[in-house]
Amino acid sequence: MPASRAPSHLVLPALEALAGPVLLVDDARKVAALTPALEALLGGTLRAGTPLAQVLVPREGPGPLDGLLKDGRETSAHLRVGGRVKAVRVRAVPLARGPRASGWALLVTPDALGEAASRAELFHGLWTQAPELQRVFRIVEKVARTESSVLVRGESGTGKEHIAHALHALSARARGPFRAINCAALPPNLLESELFGHVRGAFTGAVRDSPGHFRLADKGSLFLDEVAEMPPDLQAKMLRVLETRTVIPVGGRQPVPVDVRIIAATHRALRREVEAGRFRADLMYRLRVVPLFLPTLRERRADILPLAMRFLDELRQRGTRRVERFSPGARRRLEEHPWPGNVRELRNAMEYAYVIGEGPVVHEADLPPEFSEPRPATPEAPPSRDGSLEPARVREALAQAGGNRSEAARRLGVSRVTLWRRLRDLGLPPER
Repeated sequence: MPASRAPSHLVLPALEALAGPVLLVDDARKVAALTPALEALLGGTLRAGTPLAQVLVPREGPGPLDGLLKDGRETSAHLRVGGRVKAVRVRAVPLARGPRASGWALLVTPDALGEAASRAELFHGLWTQAPELQRVFRIVEKVARTESSVLVRGESGTGKEHIAHALHALSARARGPFRAINCAALPPNLLESELFGHVRGAFTGAVRDSPGHFRLADKGSLFLDEVAEMPPDLQAKMLRVLETRTVIPVGGRQPVPVDVRIIAATHRALRREVEAGRFRADLMYRLRVVPLFLPTLRERRADILPLAMRFLDELRQRGTRRVERFSPGARRRLEEHPWPGNVRELRNAMEYAYVIGEGPVVHEADLPPEFSEPRPATPEAPPSRDGSLEPARVREALAQAGGNRSEAARRLGVSRVTLWRRLRDLGLPPER
C-alpha cells in the first residue's frame, strides 16, 4: 500500500527542524513557500508566485543566479521583502522528481558579515560595528596626537593592549619602541627591577646591569597593564619617575633621564581603589589624564556572530574545514552567552568548535562545555544593572558629556531611564 502523504501543515515545520530557514522555489523559479523561521528572519513574508530573480540577488549581481541553483555552492546574497533588504547566505538543494529538478530548497542563514560590512570597522586589530567602540577609536585618534597619559579601563579580553598599540602607532613616537608589562604578573621586588632596571650586584642573581622597561621604552611608549595591582611602595617610586622624568635603577644612586609616554590599563575602577586606600590619588591623577572605557562584548551583542565567523575564517586558512554557518541552537547560545572573557573567550570558543565539530555547520554540541551548563537564574528587574554602574563611572560619563544626561547614558551604554534610576540611588539630581 502506498505511503500516505504527510499533511501539508506539517511539511514546512519538519523541513525547518531539519534545515533551518528555507525558501522553496518551484521549477519555474518562482517562490512556492517559506518556513516560519525564514519569515521571522526577514521580518515579513513573500507572496507565492513571485519570481525568484525579483527577491534574491547574489552579491556578485543577478547573473550568478543560474550558478547558485546549479552547483549548490553557498553564496552571499540579498533577499528583498516588503521594501527591506536582508543580507543572507544561501545554498540551493535541488528537489528532483525523475531526471530533472522539480524545484529547489534554498537554505538561508543570516550573513552577519555582509549585514555588518557597511558599518563595520577594523581598527588596529579590533573589529566592530558597535558605535560605542567606534567612538573610542575616534578618541584614540585624537589623543594619540598628544603626549597626555591615557588610562584604558576594560574587562579582560576587551582589547586594552590593542588600544595601547594604536595610541603608540598613531603618535609621533611611532618610530620609537613600544614596551608592555603586566603589573599583576610579577612579585613587587621583581616588578621594580623590571620597570626601573638594576645594577650589577643589587641583589642575588644580578650578575649584570639591566636597563629596565622605562629605559628600553625611551623615545617611545610604555604600556602598564593591570596598573591597579601595583604595590603601594612602588606606586610612590612610579610617581617620582613621572614627576622627574628620571629613573633610579635598583641598587643605583644616579637618576637616569627617560622620555616615555605612559599608557596604563586596568579592569578596576581606580577611584574606588583610591577610596579604599589601595592606590595613591596623586598617581591616579597622573595616569588618568585621559580615561578610555572599552565596552564589553555583551554590550555589543551585534558583534558576536560576525566576530565568531571571522575567527572561523582565520582558522580555515590553517586547516581543512570550511564552516559556512551556525545552527539555530548554536546561534542562540552564542548570542545569549554572558562572555565574561569577552573577545578572547569568543576566539577560544570558536577554535574549540572548529576542532571538535565536522562539516560546514557549527552545532550547539560543538560549543565548549560551559555553553550547555545550567545558568543561575538572573533577576528580571533592572536594579542589578543599575548597581553595576559604579559611582565614579557615572560621574565620569556626566563630566565627559558636559552634564547632558542623554549623552551620558549613551556613553555608559544604558537607557536614559536606567541612568535616571542610578542617579536617584546615588543621591544625585536626575535632571540638570
